[in-house]
Amino acid sequence: MINNKNKIWKIGLVGFGNVGQGFVRILALKKDTLLKRYNFRFKLIAIADPIKGSVYDPEGLDEFRLIELIENKGNIKSYPKGRKDIDSLTLCRSNDIDIIVEVTPTNVETGEPGLTHIKEALKHGKHVVTSNKGPIALAYPELKELAKKNRVMLRFEGTVLSGTPSLNLILEAMAGVDVNKIEGIVNGTTNFILTKMEENMSYEDALKEAQRLGYAEADPTADVEGWDAAVKAVILANVVMKGKITIKDVIRKGITKVTLNDVEDALRNGQRIKLIARVVKEGDSIKASVKPERISLSHPLANVMGAINALTFYTDNLGPVTIIGPGAGRIETGQAILTDILAIHRYYSES
Repeated sequence: MINNKNKIWKIGLVGFGNVGQGFVRILALKKDTLLKRYNFRFKLIAIADPIKGSVYDPEGLDEFRLIELIENKGNIKSYPKGRKDIDSLTLCRSNDIDIIVEVTPTNVETGEPGLTHIKEALKHGKHVVTSNKGPIALAYPELKELAKKNRVMLRFEGTVLSGTPSLNLILEAMAGVDVNKIEGIVNGTTNFILTKMEENMSYEDALKEAQRLGYAEADPTADVEGWDAAVKAVILANVVMKGKITIKDVIRKGITKVTLNDVEDALRNGQRIKLIARVVKEGDSIKASVKPERISLSHPLANVMGAINALTFYTDNLGPVTIIGPGAGRIETGQAILTDILAIHRYYSES
């Protein structure tokens, strides 16, 4: 793919749920800023979503109109222009697209349909940006090689801490360091629940409050049983530490057995209970775990409260480095998508 400084990047969006909508909202509001600040020119020319609707227009879609439709009608099926018969695989293979943004729901068992979308896009010479944890957790080495073979980029900052930089922080801003341990709070739902329990709320009531506020799903299993955090631990292990572990290798325990008495006893002893994801490298061995732990109030993660996430990287040259910020949200994850796209633009416009 040959690019220049005045290239107009043609973007195809696969999935138009919360993350896709957040991303399109950012594009709508920041188009002028992106041009002035980064000389980033783009056209969002297609969206494919089996529920919200699909549309393709090589002249570019109106981002404000798309947001208006999704807010007022819940779908984009009545968008006034373009083809409506585009499907996700056709979009991933289209010669008109430069960058595929893959934001379909995460499936940690098979990675589908996101895994197939990403493979097809890479095979057909498209850069891919995704926040979909499943494909990265299950098939990162394969996808990395596929991207290399086809001379395109695969970026996935949003898979760990949403828009708060974690992967790009360690791989780019801190390039050259060696990391021997990573530990953090990588699930906002469980952190919110544990925070509420410190306010004398039972686990059951704290979960209901998290659901009411939209932090927890109707079925909260992925969060409260530690599955979401375990997937992120796998990504960190394999991407940052070059490991080859799977989710089955992660020692996992959720917070469902944590009681109000446990939380109160920890506080009386100068501690807090947090669901800690930890990845440790010892020689060629990598071990990963997710479990509730008592940590001292002086620990850098102890005062990370509510739905906020944090990661501490233990490095050789800098010692421990901690990043704290939001770990979920449509706009926040949309920001991660934008960050990765701008990185692609920067690389090709400067090369």
